[in-house]
Amino acid sequence: MAEETPVVEVPVVEETVPVITLADTEPENLEDAIRIVIRKSLEANGLVRGLSEVARILDRGAAHMCILADDCEDEEYKKLVTALAKQGNIDLINVESREKLAAWAGLTRTNTEGKEKILKCSSVAIRDFGERSKALDFLMAQLQ
Repeated sequence: MAEETPVVEVPVVEETVPVITLADTEPENLEDAIRIVIRKSLEANGLVRGLSEVARILDRGAAHMCILADDCEDEEYKKLVTALAKQGNIDLINVESREKLAAWAGLTRTNTEGKEKILKCSSVAIRDFGERSKALDFLMAQLQ
């Protein structure tokens, strides 16, 4: 006959660990708040990326907020986005780096070796914030 494998019972320990989601975290600074709001908007399919898409939604006045990178190489691009945001009375926030903005907006590529390459993004527009969060409240208070 075959030998029986001994069965060891492991006692179950129930611990209640508070689940902290991205919406629950208190942003430490304006940059953290922008990052969280962009991520929540991306999850809700309310983030618009790319010049033609951003220009179109700003022109329609359907965006709640626009974020523009300061290190954008094309001055005409910056003038266009700024003018469309002012025309539609849409909040415009400047961030320092295109790489940061692209990373926050989820613009990364993974190659065959598993390395991530972060692309560059000069502007994004938010048409839907997703769920209400502390970061959104913090950001709105800073814009007032």
